[in-house]
Amino acid sequence: MILSWRRSRGGASFRKSEVSKGFSVDLELTIPTHFRCPISLELMKDPVTLLTGITYDRDSIEKWIDTGNVRCPVTNQILTNFEQIPNHTLRKMIQDWCVKNKSHGVDRIPTPRVPISPLEVLDICSKMVAATRLGDAKKCVDLVVKITILAKESERNKRCIVENGIGSALADSFEYFTRFSIDIHENLLKEVLSALAWAPPRTQEGISKLKSTNSLHCMALFLNEEDLLTRRNAISVLKELVSADQYYIDRLERIDGIEEKLFQILEVPICPKATEACLVVIHHMMVFEKTTGGLIMSKFIQMGLIPLILELLVDGDRGVCDMALVVLDRLCNAKEGKDTVHDNALSIPLLVKKILHVSDAATDLSISILHKLISEENGSCNGVIEAVKLGAFQKLLVVLQVGCGKRTREKITELFKMMNMYRYKVDCFESYVGFKYLKIPN
Repeated sequence: MILSWRRSRGGASFRKSEVSKGFSVDLELTIPTHFRCPISLELMKDPVTLLTGITYDRDSIEKWIDTGNVRCPVTNQILTNFEQIPNHTLRKMIQDWCVKNKSHGVDRIPTPRVPISPLEVLDICSKMVAATRLGDAKKCVDLVVKITILAKESERNKRCIVENGIGSALADSFEYFTRFSIDIHENLLKEVLSALAWAPPRTQEGISKLKSTNSLHCMALFLNEEDLLTRRNAISVLKELVSADQYYIDRLERIDGIEEKLFQILEVPICPKATEACLVVIHHMMVFEKTTGGLIMSKFIQMGLIPLILELLVDGDRGVCDMALVVLDRLCNAKEGKDTVHDNALSIPLLVKKILHVSDAATDLSISILHKLISEENGSCNGVIEAVKLGAFQKLLVVLQVGCGKRTREKITELFKMMNMYRYKVDCFESYVGFKYLKIPN
């Protein structure tokens, strides 16, 4: 098989038209077979050889291994280790071929950087810890910038950096310099926070560094920063912390005005990821609050969180919708929250729409919230009628047909009972002949 050189993945084969003696000849440039990656069939940019002796492009073989494959794609041998040895000879041959065919529009492949090793990461970590102990802010900034650049070079580098303790070193540095004037060390703290957003600490010791009063107040301060990137990084780090340690909420809820800061991030969105992270933090605060006796949830409700969440459901992406429904479901556990959701004209239309529309989780949550809103205890005849008019009955039948969990199935059964209860009292129900044949379990 011959694979032609392409200017781009989606482009046509590269041809050079040569005009001679009144006619043209199309010359098609072909890539030598041994220059192509056996996986992608494209020209290799960074050829590496496995223990089986087969050479692949580094990016392709790493993706193959990352998806859980443990065999060599060509020989099917089990890989007892995943060491990738750079094939410098072949890479030089490929580069020479590119230079030779420059006139055909082939660009020379740059010499790839050697991926960072765990030992190098550990060395950077130890240097950062030492610089922190000496209070050398400039050295710490240089090291953070260095790891950020290395992480951007490849996913492999980023993964290696994260897995070898950089999060704890960053947390240590952040906690240390927040003891002093934030204004003086603002640049360093923002750089460290930016790195923590993609490399959070994985050890309890590292997490505990960010639980200090100084660290928390600094992150809370950055939530109001004019720079949107800094605000996004602050909420991303908070999300990782509350997800890793529920006891973190105790300290977080003691920060004056934290609810307002979080509400503002939802009110003036930065990006979907920041919105989702903010919803995660709010949910954890409501679930694990210990010292306020439910006041946090009440405060969010009074601030207008419910209408804001319903707005997010209108056009939010999957992650935002899923998390928004999680928070809404939690709010409906309180009478104040349930009443506020019930009284909002958008609630039932949006909940019915989200069934079978976003994800399995969103479907289960939408049904759970609907069940709470139009339960018999509420006496919400109007809610039942509106839900049926919007097609809830048909959607719930589909959910049962495609399958769902036991709890969701029980809630659907109860919703059917409520709908069936009003079918003779409301004219619009008569058009749904499906009720006539519906058998409600005892």
